[in-house]
Amino acid sequence: MHLNSTDWIIVIIFFILLIAIGVWGSRSAGKGYSEFFLSGRNMPWWLLGISMVATTFSCDTPNLVTDIVRQNGVAGNWVWWAFLLTGMLTVFVYAKLWNRSQVLTDLEFYEIRYSGRMAAFLRGFRAIYLGAFFNIMVIASVSIALIKISGVMLGWSPATTLIIASIIVVFYSALGGLRSILFTDFFQFSLAMAGAIGAAILLVRQETSGLAELFAHPAVADKLEIVPKISNTDMFVSLLVIPLAVQWWSVWYPGAEPGGGGYIAQRMLSAKNEKNAMGATLLFNFFHYAIRPWPWIIVGLLSLIVFPDIASLQAAFPHMNPQYIQHDMAYPAMLQRLPHGFLGLVVASLIAAFMSTTASQLNWGSSYIVNDFYVRFLNPEATQKQQVVAGRITTVALMFFAILFALVLENALQAFNILLQIGAGTGMIYILRWFWWRINAFTELAGMMVSFFVAIAFVLMKKFYDYDPSETFKIVTGVGITTVAWLTVTFLTKPADDKTLRSFYQRIRPGGPGWKKVVDKARSEGIELQKAEDLKWDVPTGILCMVFGVTAIYSTLFAIGEWLYGNLNLTLVFGSIAIVSLLLLTKFWQQLRMD
Repeated sequence: MHLNSTDWIIVIIFFILLIAIGVWGSRSAGKGYSEFFLSGRNMPWWLLGISMVATTFSCDTPNLVTDIVRQNGVAGNWVWWAFLLTGMLTVFVYAKLWNRSQVLTDLEFYEIRYSGRMAAFLRGFRAIYLGAFFNIMVIASVSIALIKISGVMLGWSPATTLIIASIIVVFYSALGGLRSILFTDFFQFSLAMAGAIGAAILLVRQETSGLAELFAHPAVADKLEIVPKISNTDMFVSLLVIPLAVQWWSVWYPGAEPGGGGYIAQRMLSAKNEKNAMGATLLFNFFHYAIRPWPWIIVGLLSLIVFPDIASLQAAFPHMNPQYIQHDMAYPAMLQRLPHGFLGLVVASLIAAFMSTTASQLNWGSSYIVNDFYVRFLNPEATQKQQVVAGRITTVALMFFAILFALVLENALQAFNILLQIGAGTGMIYILRWFWWRINAFTELAGMMVSFFVAIAFVLMKKFYDYDPSETFKIVTGVGITTVAWLTVTFLTKPADDKTLRSFYQRIRPGGPGWKKVVDKARSEGIELQKAEDLKWDVPTGILCMVFGVTAIYSTLFAIGEWLYGNLNLTLVFGSIAIVSLLLLTKFWQQLRMD
């Protein structure tokens, strides 16, 4: 279905507003690095929190959820719902530490935490590895979704889609920097949520007599469990046990980094203070896990009635390249059935989702390449204007290579699994490095390299030996091999020197038993590393807050689901648990030490 004139007017107005915000943001973005990449470090919690959730609300996310629901049911979403534990640990333990560090990027952390040439090498290597390689893969996976959306709704070719979209997103992200991205994120998230909720309501009314008929349909009825049944051992272990017991703490994934990192850290570093950094991250987790998923889940379930299998999708869209017709294409396939007018709003909302994620990834990736590679190693005397120019050039280059890579991938779940596998086993390093003095630069390098080669090994085994084990086996194996490798390297190599460790401790004030040896050694030399008021270690309180926060958000997620299913008693039970958990969270949050 092609858009009519009303739809196009809505889309064009959306683009004009985006460009206007980009031009407005450019007034201050060109002043220097801090303005372009950190928006002056004075952003409020609510704007940063909405920006975080808008960045993770890409046009590939509803496609991914649809893919999961069609293949594994609602419970299949635990593969990413489990990352809530990571997010809440970041809120109550790591957000204030990041804000306290006052670094320009989270990679600058390496040279305040580690010492020697290896620290510098790791910083530069990660700048390219994450800022370029990983970043390009994420943008490419997002672009795949946009290709499918435009192919279904507009009939555009992949090249046409990516060229037009990239020109606009590169324009406003390169022009206005993070400040314009934050404000466009707020606008785009509001539009994207309105489109997702409205689409779910209209499609249910259009295709069925209501939710009761939808949930009773034979194609849908066995897909409704929010938690997989214990009797189905394979699904229970792979979809719930492994994500909750292993994946959340052991796997590095963009937007859900254990200990914080990436564009989440960038926004925490942009906050006014520690309190705003924590508030922003908490708001992000609430919207990301409790509120956002259900409209996509409803449409994904509904798609099983309209397009029960891939063959039906191929029959409905014979003009599409078969490479792109996978389960995740069912989401845009459903949206093209919407009436004109609202169809234009939904198309604009999906473009908004694509642009919010892509713009943030571009700004974050270019901040790495500029601050942690170009300025650190190539041009240490670069002026503020030169750094901004370099950031804008890098933004364009990253988008170009992401477009090329996007033409190789097939679906959102494929990219998601690749990213999970590459980060398998490294997560605990990012959790421990703040609280255990023994972690060093060699630890991080070993973890990163081993996890990458394990992921490549599985790809090669599938290609040359037709050996393709389950994703659960791959993750557990990757975590095991990588963890053994980095622990071994940690104890075989020297820690950072005393000067660096003491400086880091004074700056971050992490406290805890993991730094006792450093503190005691300094005291024996007549150096006191902490003041009396800093002696209380509040990480246990932070973990308790994490537990209450996780309980509150999961309970809200379940309450919404049971309300949609028509189970009012369970809705009241989970709603009550959410309220009690929030009250307890508020009580203990006040006990956390914040500057």
